Amino acid sequence: MIARDEILTLVPHGGAMCLWDEVVEFDAQSIRLRAFNHRDAAHPLRHRDRLHGVHLGEYGAQAMAVHGGLLARAAGEGVRPGMLVALRDVTLNVARIDDLPGALEVHAQCLMADASGSQYRFVITHDRATLASGRAAILHSLPGDAA
Repeated sequence: MIARDEILTLVPHGGAMCLWDEVVEFDAQSIRLRAFNHRDAAHPLRHRDRLHGVHLGEYGAQAMAVHGGLLARAAGEGVRPGMLVALRDVTLNVARIDDLPGALEVHAQCLMADASGSQYRFVITHDRATLASGRAAILHSLPGDAA
């Protein structure tokens, strides 16, 4: 298992904006992570004393970043920053998540990855019930950016 301190070295999200607390397992194509921070009253995405289900899209996108960071490190490369450019086919089954008692879990699977970006499918669960699912895409550089 990989703990939060190590996750923080793999992603650009610092402090409380790093949403995942532990990597349960990963391989070249997929990753499973857990988070316990959704009940935190100081969660940076809380609004009007609630953490809404729509924020699960950010949890899904950050799962991609953690996986990409682990793969880059394994290849002896630096972590490449990316920009979230699309969330597609997102299904939200809850209005809020701050009232859930146990861990959030994600399974994210890489559908496509190359030097320009990647696309993943993610499913986020709580106590084996699906909270959200969808696909997310990131670009590592935009057209016209210097390589």
